[in-house]
Amino acid sequence: MTEMSYATDDPIKLFVTGGTFDKEYNEIEGSLYFKDTHIREVLDLGRCRLDVRIRTIMMVDSLDLTESDRDLIAENCSKASESRIVITHGTDTMVDTARVLADRATNKSIVLTGAMIPYAFGSSDGLFNLGSALSFVQVVPPGIYIAMNGNIYEWDKVRKNRKLGRFEPLV
Repeated sequence: MTEMSYATDDPIKLFVTGGTFDKEYNEIEGSLYFKDTHIREVLDLGRCRLDVRIRTIMMVDSLDLTESDRDLIAENCSKASESRIVITHGTDTMVDTARVLADRATNKSIVLTGAMIPYAFGSSDGLFNLGSALSFVQVVPPGIYIAMNGNIYEWDKVRKNRKLGRFEPLV
């Protein structure tokens, strides 16, 4: 029989870094931009009853993230008192940030997630991905993971398939 770990009432740290999840649409210019995070609204809509402590680190498209930005994300994870962390992140360079986090040996469960469609569009996959990430982070052992579309992957065993618009395991 497989041993199962169960969620506890320990708080979860949720770091916001930007990405498609939190983008808004400028109808006049036809462009996407950042205003504020939608995370609290999403948690409220989902009737989340977890103790989630939210902190916005930055609001940046992941294609524009620098190594200094990734270091700042890793530093925030290292300094967090919580042992379970979810990070909202752009999908294009999520694996790159996960690599930096993995190099910083921590004994924490860290799950990165994002969206292919902005929350503001009303048909975003971000709601499901965030809910999945919050569930996964409660039961995975310490390590760095990516949660997308109901799946959880070890960070170094996944890639974004840009042609199909989804994450898939490396084979």
